[in-house]
Amino acid sequence: MKAASGELPIGEEWVYEIKWDGMRAVVFIDDDGVRLQTTNLLNATVSFPELQALAEVAAGTDALVLDGEIVAAADDGTPSFRRLQDRMHIKDPAEAARRARSAPVSFIIFDLLHLNGHDTLGLPFSDRRRLLEQLVEPGPTWRLTQVHDGDGPALLEAVMARGLEGLVAKQRSSRYHEGRRSPSWRKVKPRNRQEFVVGGWAEGKQSRTGTVGSLLIGTWEDGEFVHAGSVGSGLTGDSLVEWADIVARDARADSPFSGPVPPTAGRTFHWLEPNEVIEVAFAEWEPDGNVRHPSYLGRRIDKDPTEVSRER
Repeated sequence: MKAASGELPIGEEWVYEIKWDGMRAVVFIDDDGVRLQTTNLLNATVSFPELQALAEVAAGTDALVLDGEIVAAADDGTPSFRRLQDRMHIKDPAEAARRARSAPVSFIIFDLLHLNGHDTLGLPFSDRRRLLEQLVEPGPTWRLTQVHDGDGPALLEAVMARGLEGLVAKQRSSRYHEGRRSPSWRKVKPRNRQEFVVGGWAEGKQSRTGTVGSLLIGTWEDGEFVHAGSVGSGLTGDSLVEWADIVARDARADSPFSGPVPPTAGRTFHWLEPNEVIEVAFAEWEPDGNVRHPSYLGRRIDKDPTEVSRER
C-alpha cells in the first residue's frame, strides 16, 4: 500500500508516523526462513544478511508477513539514504556480509499483512497495529515505528527541525489496499523530494569531459514521458563509476521523452532507455515543469519506472 501526497490531515481519525528515509520492503517469515521483497517485487534477501535475525519475531507463529522500511543510520543516528546506497545493490553474499558490518541496517516495522495463515489486509489499521504491538519486541536489527496520536503540526515541526524526510498520516479505520496508492494514508514532506526516471545524460566539462556530467530526468504523466530537467549536483565519484556502466548498457539512438528537450549550451545529450529510477531533492517546481536546484541522492532499485509521476 502506498501513501498519497498531500497536506497534513488533522482530526481524531488520524494518527502519525515518521516517514523513514530508506527502502520499503515486505518481509516474509516462515519455516523456510526470512525473505525480503521490494515494492517492485525484487528479492533483496542477500543484500541485508543481518535481517535474517527477524526470524526471532515469528517465534510461536506459523508464518508472518511484515511491511516496513530498511534504514541505514548516519553518524548522528538519523536515517541516511546515501549510506543505504552502499547496501542496496549488493548481490554477493560475502560482500553483503562485509558491508553489513561496516554499514548495518535496521528494519522499521509499521504494518502486519499476514499472521498464521490469515491475511490481515481487511482489518482496520488500529487492529493491525494492536496485533503488531502484541507480537513484536524490539530486537538487534528491528523495531516498531512509533505511532503518534494528535498534534500532527507539532510533530511535523519537530521532524523539520531534525531534518527528517517527513510524516505519514494514517486513518485509524484504513484497510490495507495492496499495491495501491490510497488517500487514507497521506505522506507529508516538508522538503521537495521524489523519484524521477532517467532518460538520458549530458556530458560533463573539464575533468568530466566525455563522461556523465548530469542526468536528464522525467516523470510519466498520462502515458507520456515528460522531461523535468537535469541533475548533476550530488553525483560522486562512486556514483559516476556506477552510471558509466548503466549508460553503456541502456543507450538508445533517439530521445525517450514525449516532447523536445531544451538544448544546453556546450553540452551533448545522449539518450537512455527509461529503466532507472533515482531519488532527487530540489527547491521547487519551475513554471516550465522543471525542477529547480536539484540534487542527486541515489538510485532506487525498489521502484517501478512506469509508476513514477509528479507528486506535486
